[in-house]
Amino acid sequence: MRRLLTFITACSLSIALSATATAAQQKREDREPEAATGYQAKTAIIAEKYMVSAANPYAAWAGKNILKKGGSAIDAAIAIQAMLTLVEPQSSGIGGGSFILYWDNEAKKLHTFDGREKAPAKANSHLFMQNAKPMAWMDAVVGGRSVGVPGTLRALEMAHKQFGTMSWDLLFNDVIELAQQGFKVTPRLAKMLQMHIHPGLDKFPNSARYFYPGGRPLPEGYVRKNPELAKVFMQIAGGGADAFYKGPIAEAIAKTVQDVQLNPGLLTTDDLANYNAVERPPVCGSYHSYEICGMGPPSSGGINVVQIMKMLEPFNLSQYAPNDAKALHLFTQASKLAFADRDMYIADSDFSRLPFGALINNTYLKRRSEYIHTDRDMGKAKPGKPYPEAFLAMDDAYELPNTSHYSIVDAKGNAVSMTTSIEFAFGSGLMVEGFMLNNQLTDFSLNPYRGNLPVLNRVEAEKRPRSAMSPTMVFNDKGQPYLLIGSPGGSRIIDYVAQTLIGVLDWNLDVQQAINLPKITNRNDYTALEAGTPVVELQAQFEALGHQVKVMDLNSGLHGIELKDGKLIGGADPRREGVAVGD
Repeated sequence: MRRLLTFITACSLSIALSATATAAQQKREDREPEAATGYQAKTAIIAEKYMVSAANPYAAWAGKNILKKGGSAIDAAIAIQAMLTLVEPQSSGIGGGSFILYWDNEAKKLHTFDGREKAPAKANSHLFMQNAKPMAWMDAVVGGRSVGVPGTLRALEMAHKQFGTMSWDLLFNDVIELAQQGFKVTPRLAKMLQMHIHPGLDKFPNSARYFYPGGRPLPEGYVRKNPELAKVFMQIAGGGADAFYKGPIAEAIAKTVQDVQLNPGLLTTDDLANYNAVERPPVCGSYHSYEICGMGPPSSGGINVVQIMKMLEPFNLSQYAPNDAKALHLFTQASKLAFADRDMYIADSDFSRLPFGALINNTYLKRRSEYIHTDRDMGKAKPGKPYPEAFLAMDDAYELPNTSHYSIVDAKGNAVSMTTSIEFAFGSGLMVEGFMLNNQLTDFSLNPYRGNLPVLNRVEAEKRPRSAMSPTMVFNDKGQPYLLIGSPGGSRIIDYVAQTLIGVLDWNLDVQQAINLPKITNRNDYTALEAGTPVVELQAQFEALGHQVKVMDLNSGLHGIELKDGKLIGGADPRREGVAVGD
């Protein structure tokens, strides 16, 4: 488990990884987190008492099992995340980070918990610089250098201490049993392994033995046991999050990161012991009669989703039919403006000291929306000027989270919207004690300066990298939850979530119908249309307006719950293998 890579030199491994990475990049568009792995038509699920919508059936049923026993939404969230660590290791886990929205239905209050990873205390802005130049992104991902201090368990523990109703140790029973007995490898996991989507996964001994036994990728339906992870969860169940952040597990994490031959990292046992989750104020903004709330920095998602929706409010999108070219054009323009602000002004607020309120100020967003024209594309959007003096450079950070999102409503009306990630597919490629370690430090700008100006989202010691993760809750005019939604998808998450909100709030679709909508994104670059869907037929209309258009796979993974007329309506993305379940 803890041996050095003695069978191959660091030099030859680096060459092998570079060749594999080049081949992988030729198969899919640069900066895309993963390839398409199938489409399964789904319809809305309706329940009355409680509901879970999650990215894997094992995880969804683990959450339902907790709710059935009378557990709270946060109790279910812990069971779901533990199960996802086992059955969806390419997307999230206890080796990564998360953002959690929790609605306390008794107090009628929204809480948000920041479990984003941190840079090690010894890190500095030149972490990814070599010979005065930033490393190639894929070269930076693989190995120990990219590993941030995991935050998911601390954030879940913080929320559980306030809102948990079941004993912590009981929340891990299902995952411990399944890890011992074995789970069936899903089609998605099998295909991603077959495609060698992560160039280092089969090069590191622990990961290679687990995912490529005998040198071959795990096939679909293979029953995979993970006794090491079962032992880890037994320790966490008995000792709380401290069992992860202190002692043998923490020592194994630090040793793996520091001793790997390729890109050894800086993370130490002190970094793990000193990690703190943070409860932060939510980001909220009005949209017609609704209030849309999300996560504040270091997430950009809450800000950018509110920005997009608020800038579109004057255009009354309800007058258009779903997939109308005019409405989708307007959507791309608002997205461009939001992404321009994102790249300039949003980073960990503990370091930037820029109040996010200026970016969602109604007057500011009204001025920004005046750049949107119905008859032409605006071209490259420039950031606005919400701050009187902010001398900063634009960010060029990649963000390719192979992420997961789940939504929960319990029997008492408490709710969770949680997005969780290890960043790239299979994270850094390093497996420790049966779980994957993240590569979230590559969400920082690899280049800390542009000219003489600093990039706000540069690496700094103990700083949290910016994220597009956008767990969202929408409240009706009575202040009650109306919609819970979120998605994986890298920086495209912002558009996936905003488009789904428009589907429900403007076009009166149920949450499943809105999730099913053909996807369109624009990150202030080009307009991407989801391949194989009716939206591709609009390409000529967009090009006539001046858009640069690309037709491509857009692999959202939206999971949401709509609360309407006393019913819970669950939706799961047909582009993934998740389900909604409830009673």
